Amino acid sequence: MSDQTFHLPAPSFEFLLWSLRLQIESHLGLAPWGKEEPEVNLPLARHAIDLLAMLQEKTRNNLTLEEQRLLENTLTELRFRYIQILENQQKCKSEGAAPTADHPSSDDKPADVSESSKNHA
Repeated sequence: MSDQTFHLPAPSFEFLLWSLRLQIESHLGLAPWGKEEPEVNLPLARHAIDLLAMLQEKTRNNLTLEEQRLLENTLTELRFRYIQILENQQKCKSEGAAPTADHPSSDDKPADVSESSKNHA
């Protein structure tokens, strides 16, 4: 371990949400971390989105208005991006095209994500 000290932000609900959001964006291939082609892992992205939805349910009526809006907006945007990537993947497969960064490949095919998004959005 290094003797260097790093400034860490104060623990907060907002920081927790931003941390989870970054993880989800990484699983969706939106944060490539220096790789040429981002890796897409739809099962992990879906799981993390579901964790955020559970957090929303468990914290209902216990958040400030700002925290509630941040969580709702984050969930809505990430669900939308997930569905976009899933649809692009399915379109790519149906056309027989090779997956690209715009058309990622994954073996995950959850059919109920759009229903889940409609119910929680």
